[in-house]
Amino acid sequence: MKRKIIHIEENKCDGCGLCITACHEGAIQLVDGKAKLVSDSYCDGLGDCLPACPTGAITMIEREADPFDEEAVKARMQQSSMAFQAPGCPGSRAQSTNRQTQSELAQWPVQIQLVPIDAPYFDGADLLVAADCTAFAYPNIHQDFMAGKVTIIGCPKLDHADYAGKLAEIIRRNDIKSLSILKMEVPCCGGLAYAAQQALQQSGKEIPWSMTTVSLDGNVKEN
Repeated sequence: MKRKIIHIEENKCDGCGLCITACHEGAIQLVDGKAKLVSDSYCDGLGDCLPACPTGAITMIEREADPFDEEAVKARMQQSSMAFQAPGCPGSRAQSTNRQTQSELAQWPVQIQLVPIDAPYFDGADLLVAADCTAFAYPNIHQDFMAGKVTIIGCPKLDHADYAGKLAEIIRRNDIKSLSILKMEVPCCGGLAYAAQQALQQSGKEIPWSMTTVSLDGNVKEN
């Protein structure tokens, strides 16, 4: 059938990942650093991803395409939701850490994809969502950003995950006191910031939040 569907110009895509979090059907993934339409049947043709793209790489066209399959999308989203729980792996077991060193890491695990949504350390926490590269670019990250916070990290360019959905569930189900976002000054980190902001909206809660950017030479600036 002929219908409206998104088209992604690969040469314009910078791999920021913003379109992935903007697409509520999970129709887009990053493949080799570029946004790709996973399946015609996942795209509803409404174009929620268009305004999220900073480079104009996504447009709406009309062409022969498989019809939108709402049931397939629901099944896909359910699988993603189940993946949030990250069962089975001992390394993903929620646990607090003993701060006897200079490390300010308060819990384990730290990866967004691995942390359990209902982990006890989220209750009453000041939450720091950090791009994983920030720990290497900013040497005093423990003292300046992680102290007194529960820290979770991720990279939207490398992880094919619905960060916004999981972060929204963490905020919705727990008494999160504040949200801090720490990102690098590179395009792909825009996906992490966008996901965190979307999570706040989806959670239905109003909590204080801030965002800080780390430059490639290790300087920081408030956004």
